[in-house]
Amino acid sequence: MKTLLRSHGIMRCFDLKTCNVYSLSKKLSFSTNGPFSESEGKVVPLINGENPENGRKFEGSRPVVDDICHILESGSWGPVIENALLERCGKPQQESVIGVLRRMKDVNLAVNYFRWSERQIDEAHCPEAYNSLLMIMARNRNFDLLEPIFEEMSVAGIGPSNYACVELVVSCVKSQKLREAFGLIQTMRKFKFRPAFSAYTTLIGALSEVHEADLMLTLFHQMQELGYEVSVHLFTTVIRVFAREGRVDAALSLLDEMKSNSLDADIVLYNVCINCFGKAGKVDMAWKFFHEMRAHGLRPDDVTYTSMIGVLCKAEKLNEAVEIFEQMDLNRTVPCAYAYNTMIMGYSSAGKFEEAYNLLERQKRKGSIPSVIAYNCILTCLGKKGRIEEALRIFEEMKKDAVPNHPTYNILIDMLCREGKLEAALQVRETMEKAGLYPNVMTINIMIDRLCKAQKIDAACSIFEGMDHKVCTPNDVTFCSLIDGLGRYGRVDDAYRLYEKMLDADKVPTAIVYTSLIKNFFKCGRKEDGHKIYKEMVCRGCPPDLMLLNTYMDCVFKAGEIEKGRALFKEIKAQGFNPDVRSYSILIHGLVKAGFARETYELFYAMKDQGCVLDTRAYNAVIDGFCKSGKVNIAYQLLEEMKTKGLQPTVVTYGSVIDGLAKIDRLDEAYMLFEEAKSKGIELNLVIYSSLVDGFGKVGRVDEAYLIMEELMQRGLTPNVYTWNCLLDALVKAGEIDEALVCFQSMKDLNCAPNHITYSILINGLCRVRKFTKAFVFWQEMQKLGFKPNTITYTTMISGLAKAGNIVEATRLFERFKASGGIPDYVSYNTMIEGLSSANRAMDAYMLFEETRLKGFKILSKTCVILLDALHKAECLEQAAIVGAVLKETAKAQHASRSW
Repeated sequence: MKTLLRSHGIMRCFDLKTCNVYSLSKKLSFSTNGPFSESEGKVVPLINGENPENGRKFEGSRPVVDDICHILESGSWGPVIENALLERCGKPQQESVIGVLRRMKDVNLAVNYFRWSERQIDEAHCPEAYNSLLMIMARNRNFDLLEPIFEEMSVAGIGPSNYACVELVVSCVKSQKLREAFGLIQTMRKFKFRPAFSAYTTLIGALSEVHEADLMLTLFHQMQELGYEVSVHLFTTVIRVFAREGRVDAALSLLDEMKSNSLDADIVLYNVCINCFGKAGKVDMAWKFFHEMRAHGLRPDDVTYTSMIGVLCKAEKLNEAVEIFEQMDLNRTVPCAYAYNTMIMGYSSAGKFEEAYNLLERQKRKGSIPSVIAYNCILTCLGKKGRIEEALRIFEEMKKDAVPNHPTYNILIDMLCREGKLEAALQVRETMEKAGLYPNVMTINIMIDRLCKAQKIDAACSIFEGMDHKVCTPNDVTFCSLIDGLGRYGRVDDAYRLYEKMLDADKVPTAIVYTSLIKNFFKCGRKEDGHKIYKEMVCRGCPPDLMLLNTYMDCVFKAGEIEKGRALFKEIKAQGFNPDVRSYSILIHGLVKAGFARETYELFYAMKDQGCVLDTRAYNAVIDGFCKSGKVNIAYQLLEEMKTKGLQPTVVTYGSVIDGLAKIDRLDEAYMLFEEAKSKGIELNLVIYSSLVDGFGKVGRVDEAYLIMEELMQRGLTPNVYTWNCLLDALVKAGEIDEALVCFQSMKDLNCAPNHITYSILINGLCRVRKFTKAFVFWQEMQKLGFKPNTITYTTMISGLAKAGNIVEATRLFERFKASGGIPDYVSYNTMIEGLSSANRAMDAYMLFEETRLKGFKILSKTCVILLDALHKAECLEQAAIVGAVLKETAKAQHASRSW
């Protein structure tokens, strides 16, 4: 580097023997980048990446190169090696340095020698030396020192050769480090180098395989900026990826750009567009390209027709597919097997098996024997339709035309296991073995997965244990399917033991395995074990995916760990993911259930701002949150929005809005929604009926509450204790206590056990109509059943007993209530004071009066008058004077309040 910076006239410092090489490099460093020829987008390598004349030049120094290499291989770099090089080889020459570098394999040793020789020569290295060093880095895929080397080359005014540039990129592509390769090209551009045409095309081709559309487009545009001529083939490669991803606008933009470059689309590009746009669901676009290519004089080939038929069949436009197929098959002596297979699959997918069988016969009549692919298509669709016997018949018939292969047997085993027919599946496996096709890991995976889904876990375990590991070794999918199956049906310990076996077999569990374990441990109520699994995953270095984090967050919220759930939502962002619509749905639902419905508004708009497209589950969570936070109008609007977007509201959607409307007394609107849901065939549940019973009952519309109750029972639903309580409360508030008692009896007759709320409602109702004795009977019954009365029940019963004159029982109950930690309200205190006064226990009443004042409770004027009268009768004049003063102050306060 020092030598490079010493003089801008660096080219004059080099040895005269090689001045022609340097001057050539100087001229081409920013055009062709070295000894490489680019012709019409193709790389034409020269001898070993070097000019033949230069190759002959270095032959004279071969003995010197051999000696230097021998010294370098004798030990680690250091003073000993340096001295040996000087003693035996003398001052290095550029030719020998290049020769040595071309033989070296170790990057660090090469760099040390490169720097040492530069110091000994006391001048900068030539372009060939730098490119040889870059080649070593490419071969070793070690780019730690690449940027400093590029910087030196940039200062020297030389660039990497095309060969070196391509090799650097290819080395990354071979090791699947495509983003690193992309970074290499950007580093070259940073130092104003011109990356080779083939470096670009190689990387674009590799990126197309992994669908990295945006990186491809960046490279594609960079090529155009550098003046490289891009071909139709290159446009096709980039357009294919965008079209497959469904990014129609970007793909069409590239097509327009291609036309603006005066490039004509060829049949390959049209076929790609028809296939990719069609698979992305853009059938109209596929049709457009099909007709456009004809208009441009291009004749559709077999690939064109087959692609178009496949697109139409997938879009369920079978009649149009048949029309295209007939056009293609007309006047053909040799049928196109691919087109026949595609059409057979189309008929079979639509359930038109007779037409598929007829097409098989037609193919035979034309002299073409149907392939195993055609039969596999039919078998697959028969299996999906559950037509097992017919599939087995076709399987026997196919043997006349085609030899069943692995996929054939796997299809049959799959459908049999789905139906839980293990014995039949095992027979098919035996037939497979007799045919010389031994079950592969896919066969085993299908059997285990389908048996688990059919709840035949023991059979799945038996298949796993019976695997011959010498012939067929279980893979990640095998372990994952069985771990999930065991966990899903409560055998979480067995699932965890299988996970340990997976580790023992040197298999690396994926996020899918950990997701299953976490979910199933939580499902079994073992949340601590679920948390341990997550920690173990982190310790093992397995990165969580978004699905795992969403599942874990859902489990945590359902377990009641609200703050942990919030933290996991933040963790999603910390892991570099954008929360999706499911993330937000889980968060909103969890917070609403925990009583934080008011946060729905903020989260809903955060989700919208992020561009999340709400699905039915998300709408349900948000609507429920708005209803529970009192924003029913917004919830109603979202319900209408769902309909306009083509999403069908579910029973959960209607239930949330109906309940929200009922709670704010908008009963007519709630009932209209109730009728709308029924008209759409939605199976209404008990929750919705209970909401309406409660709503109508609270506003005194008891007859309508009764009608709702009758309808739900007519529909075969059984009212639960909440529904009965809603109706009982409505009757009590309407003063229909006798009817309430009849309902209470009906409730018990229908085997619905009353709870403490039921008894509280009845006790309150009986006390209201002064049926204190009957209320006390229910009180005792409640106690016998082990129900703990709440404050309202205690207060109601104490007041009732006191008003009925049973002051002894009222006092006992009052003291028990206080002893149990209850806090009587001012109604209880006033009622007790009045009861004690009426029972001629004036001093007891006065003591309670003082306690009431001390606690700061309000004392009614009526209570003061009754107590004052009792104290006068008992000749407790001092206490009477205090009560009289309190009464006087109370009267003044009331007068002042009325005046104000």
